[in-house]
This record gives sequence, C-alpha cells and structure tokens, in this order.
Amino acid sequence: MRIGELARELGVSADTLRFYERSGLLPRPPRAENGYRDYGPAELERVRLVLDLRRLDIPLTDAARIAGWCQSGHCAETSAALPQLLRARRAAIRQRLDGLRELDRRLEALEAHLALAPLPMLSDGGPCCDAAAAVELTSVPQ
Repeated sequence: MRIGELARELGVSADTLRFYERSGLLPRPPRAENGYRDYGPAELERVRLVLDLRRLDIPLTDAARIAGWCQSGHCAETSAALPQLLRARRAAIRQRLDGLRELDRRLEALEAHLALAPLPMLSDGGPCCDAAAAVELTSVPQ
C-alpha cells in the first residue's frame, strides 16, 4: 500500500506519516522498485495504534514507543508502561478539571457580584469602575 492509501485508510495526511518517519517515530518502510513507500499490514496496525494512543492524549513519542514495542513482540514492556502512561494522563486531566472548576467558581462569584448593584465609574488611578475592581478582586485565587 502506498503512502496516500495508508493515509486515507487511517484518516490522516501523507505529510503526517512522512513527519512520523522523518522524526524516527516510525521505521522507514520498504520501497517498491519505483521508489514509492510500500506499507504492509504491520505498518498499518502500528500507525493505527500510534494514532489511537494520540487520540487518548498520550504524547507522540510515548505512543510511538508503545506501538513499536507491540509490533516487535515486547509485550512485557507494553504491559508495564501503558498503564503508567494512562495513570499519568488521567492525573493531568484531573488537575486540569480541578483548575477549571476553580475558574468556574471564580467566574460565578464575579457574575453574582456584578449583578448586585449598578456600576458607577471610579477614578484616582484605581480600577476604572466597580466592575473592574470586582474583576481584580475575584481574579486572585482564594
């Protein structure tokens, strides 16, 4: 299968596949007599696994390493490393979610504060109005 066919099968661009190859994330495939890359079923499955892992937000280098291990029969390494990667990704997601919940709480507090009273203009080098002062007040994490 040529690179364009592989790209269509996997739903990526041929440039993506060339990038993976240039970066050393995928081995160079054999070449046909005409010089075109000639991908087989093993390469298809390896790239498919890399893409599936990337869709789970696994870093590209880790995804390529895991896919390489799978293709070369290093199941013990894959079985040990993949759960660790998944735990790390989940921990990062939980941390991002906690940050987003805190941001939502602060936005909700600011929205409630702004709804309480009319907002006259202020001066003297401080915030331009009560709304800006409220933003400054609620932007400090509590």
